[in-house]
Amino acid sequence: MHFLGEHHIFIFLLQLFVLLISARGLGEVFRRWKQPALTAELLVGIVLGPTILGRFLPGFQAALFPPDAIQQSMLETVAWLGVLFLLLDTGLEIDFSIAWRQRGSALAIALSDIVVPMVVAFLPVMFLPDHFLAHIDRRLIFGLFMATVMTISAMPVSARCLHDLNLLKTDLGFLTMSALAVNDIIGWVLFAIILGIFTQASVAIGPILLVFAGTLGFAILVLTIGRLISTRIFDAMKAREFPEPASSLTLTLLLGLLFGSITQKLGVHALFGFFLAGIVAGEAKSLSEDTRRVINQMVYALFVPLFFANIGLKIDFAANFHLGLVSLICAVGIGGRYLGAWLGVHLTRQPRVNRHLIAIAHTPGGMMEIVVALLALEAGLITQPVFVAIVFSAVFSSVIIGPWMAQALARRRRVSPVQFLDERAMVPHLPDGGRTEVIHLLAERVAALTSPVAARHIGQLALAREKEFGTGIGHGVAIPHVRLDHLRNPILAYGRSPEGLAWDAPDAEPVHHVFFLASATGAEDLHVQILAQIARAMARAENRVRLADAPDVPALYAALQAILAPPTSAP
Repeated sequence: MHFLGEHHIFIFLLQLFVLLISARGLGEVFRRWKQPALTAELLVGIVLGPTILGRFLPGFQAALFPPDAIQQSMLETVAWLGVLFLLLDTGLEIDFSIAWRQRGSALAIALSDIVVPMVVAFLPVMFLPDHFLAHIDRRLIFGLFMATVMTISAMPVSARCLHDLNLLKTDLGFLTMSALAVNDIIGWVLFAIILGIFTQASVAIGPILLVFAGTLGFAILVLTIGRLISTRIFDAMKAREFPEPASSLTLTLLLGLLFGSITQKLGVHALFGFFLAGIVAGEAKSLSEDTRRVINQMVYALFVPLFFANIGLKIDFAANFHLGLVSLICAVGIGGRYLGAWLGVHLTRQPRVNRHLIAIAHTPGGMMEIVVALLALEAGLITQPVFVAIVFSAVFSSVIIGPWMAQALARRRRVSPVQFLDERAMVPHLPDGGRTEVIHLLAERVAALTSPVAARHIGQLALAREKEFGTGIGHGVAIPHVRLDHLRNPILAYGRSPEGLAWDAPDAEPVHHVFFLASATGAEDLHVQILAQIARAMARAENRVRLADAPDVPALYAALQAILAPPTSAP
């Protein structure tokens, strides 16, 4: 019998130090290069694992990462905590209520982005040579898994890209995130069922139906009754002024542990339970943006880097790299997801100009694709060469999405918000009564410049939009916006709050600058361009200082004209 000794603890702490400082350090470098930290975290594991360090300095690699079973299990446990928390945080990013309200368009895009990639991927992988398969006699299950993994998109990667391009808070971003949320839920249900079927000892129809019914039934129960119960608990904690964010964080983790235990017992993986727990917790409106940010930072600062670095420690990527297989998986994965989303958007009433961007946003596989592939590898469903091919596909799709979306956005017609700014729609000192009062005040300024829509109606439209998808973008800036049927040209109002307004922004900072945009229904290109240019201009600290220092309305108007001047280069 082997016992945990002091040397095990010493090596474990040393491993954590080396992995964390390397993954986080290189990750920050990659972020500055506008590339996902995931690439850096995997690269650290590949360098320190059998692929490079183990090949050229095997003695040193064995000393730092010894093959001792206890030592490996310690690091493996922390890594699995990382992926459990990653799925929990991914679920938190999904707003199920918004996706449900958008169910027409979002469901059309999501279903198309499930079915089409499955068809595109299923046929080629069914003809892969036998040596790529873990079980030759279970080729059908392998084909179904590969078809399923090709449908799962990396919502956090798409969200970050939309945020960087100042599109996340637009209607385009709203629909894209809703469709990705539905895609994630359906994709994980399918994967959980397929993995459960694979782990059955026999192919009898009874156990298969039991796994299917249990997975689907539990998901429905959690997303209906479970969602309502958890929301009431979160609301009760807020009403009784429990300490935050500790209380909400504890409850969220408890939900993950409970749901994960149940799904593991049902014959599917605990990760699916953590994913559902995140969705349920995220539905609670009393869970503030600040608390969500704390959870997100904890997960991505500590656990996620260790998890993805640990992948490289376990597999020799050089020995298991097959160029033809990698090329095939990249092609069917990226191509299938793009084609599926593109066809889905055509089934909606989205303007033609948005279809390409929405389709691109569905292409990255990212972290979720790797997580699903790792579960399949651990279960013996796929071989290491197939896993390596999926990892390369996931990383490549995450790397190219930023430049691809930026290039697609640059091709759109350029406009300047300056031409829609009116000095009569400016408020140099907003009241401190809260965002509802502020939105109604700016709606009155917009209504005074147009007719015949009443200010109250404009304000109600903006508040309804605000409840669905908050318009605080960070840096002390909020951009509430509405679409009006009768408008000919957009109208842009502006209000300044020196004291700051509570807006539940993503960075938890008070809002000092409020832009209110009203544009015509159907003028999607104009709407997106104006919102993006305002967000880009206000991301610069010197512009915010310039507005804060303006003494009166004429000075504010002049400052805004300079800040929102026509772009001289592609966005």
